Amino acid sequence: MKTIKFFAAAILLTSASFASIAADQLSNQPAAGAQKIGVVSVSGVNNLSALEAELASKAEAAGASSYRIIAAGGKNKMYGTAEIFN
Repeated sequence: MKTIKFFAAAILLTSASFASIAADQLSNQPAAGAQKIGVVSVSGVNNLSALEAELASKAEAAGASSYRIIAAGGKNKMYGTAEIFN
């Protein structure tokens, strides 16, 4: 029982720390001062959650402070594109 509690706490702390450093996804329009710095894309992921996580990771790696998903699709394997902003 202690092992289950330990792993649950470890997973919770890991996901909380990752979420705090990731780039923010914009809901509709970028902020007034935001400048588009590029586009990132991902393909070959299994579901929408993984697609969003990969796009967020690529946006962060590119130095973006925020991103907006502009395209997503696929059947067995998903693909997507996001604009990144500074």
